[in-house]
Amino acid sequence: MRRVESNQALARDCGGSQTMKKKRVLILCTGNSARSQMAEGLLRHDAGGQFEVESAGTKASSVRQEAITVMREIGIDISGHRSKHVDEFQSQPFDYVITVCDNARETCPLVFGPAAQLHKSFEDPPAPGVGTEEERLAVFRRVRDELRSFLGSFAKHA
Repeated sequence: MRRVESNQALARDCGGSQTMKKKRVLILCTGNSARSQMAEGLLRHDAGGQFEVESAGTKASSVRQEAITVMREIGIDISGHRSKHVDEFQSQPFDYVITVCDNARETCPLVFGPAAQLHKSFEDPPAPGVGTEEERLAVFRRVRDELRSFLGSFAKHA
């Protein structure tokens, strides 16, 4: 008896042409600079086989260096990410739209078809120059860990 290595191989071996389709997730925040960027990296890393993940903001800016630093600490590289405006995704279908700040939930024009909408607000990490670098990084680490816990629970039930 030969071992089947994947669901795709199983479909092919059984004469089917169907492959497993990943669920699409869009994570929204205001600036797409910290929380949503970390969430995108976390969900892609921790459950990437299950989801196709994107993130965007209602007022796109740039990815915060502190977010890149604290993600790198846990072995996830988001240095290649770019901040994207939600309008880039208006015509694309998603299975889930997750807002990670109250402002995005209140101001985002959600025109994503039948997407399930989830919301949990996470603290906005301090702006550059507010407090010491170590104080800012401590908040980024806490938010990163809270996001990871929330997204882990989401992935189990999606």
